[in-house]
Amino acid sequence: MIQFKDNNLTVFQSALYKTTTAVIHTEEALIMTDPNWLPEEVQEIRNYVSQHIGNKKLYIIYTHSDFDHIIGASAFPEAYVIASEEFSANKHKQEIMKDIEEFDQKYYLYRNYTPEYPNVDVHVVNDGQTLQIGEVTLHFYKAPGHTSDGIFTVVDPYGIFLSGDYLSDVEFPFIFSSYRDYVRTVDKAMQIFKEHSIYYHVPGHGTTTVDYQEMAKRVEVSRYYLEQLGKDNEQLEGFCKKEYSFFDGMKEIHESNKEKVKMD
Repeated sequence: MIQFKDNNLTVFQSALYKTTTAVIHTEEALIMTDPNWLPEEVQEIRNYVSQHIGNKKLYIIYTHSDFDHIIGASAFPEAYVIASEEFSANKHKQEIMKDIEEFDQKYYLYRNYTPEYPNVDVHVVNDGQTLQIGEVTLHFYKAPGHTSDGIFTVVDPYGIFLSGDYLSDVEFPFIFSSYRDYVRTVDKAMQIFKEHSIYYHVPGHGTTTVDYQEMAKRVEVSRYYLEQLGKDNEQLEGFCKKEYSFFDGMKEIHESNKEKVKMD
């Protein structure tokens, strides 16, 4: 379904884990993130793109390589792909594709395309790297911690911040890569808000917001969680239960996060 629509931005949201796909309309292109999840949902996004693409070029930004974020990639074979250099060099591509196969097998899902790991056309190598697409400038920032290959994107002049699986209003920080990297990435997000005029925040899971106080809250809540995580106290769990409606379903990840702190 369409979760959010305003001016140049349309955001689709899956029924699964509130996963989002942003579609940004510019004069010369459609710029999309992470087409996902269920076959009917990917088809809805495909139909939307086909209806609006005209003579424009299609770009897809992959925020990171978790299988749920690349599961719809092959439905858009014409897309010009943007991702981090780490995304392209990922040594676990076969495992990621196996995750997709197992997901579809488990839930008896047929797709009208064959899932494949995306081939990257533009590699994000450095913080602050930019790509000019007509009147729009894309600003990229490395965002490791959740995974090792994440990126943030700011779309100017529209002030759209695409944060991938960070700063969610429905998920506490999921640390699959490195605790220390995650802390640095949240600090980087704070800096992005200082350096750019952000009017829209689109998380990879959760709700798009235009409320700057809500954006600031998401940063502060993530920082608080990360600061308290290593203290192993019950207060943090109580906080999470109040802050995140689905915490009980994510509790195993919270326990895993504690181990990640010890590893770093």
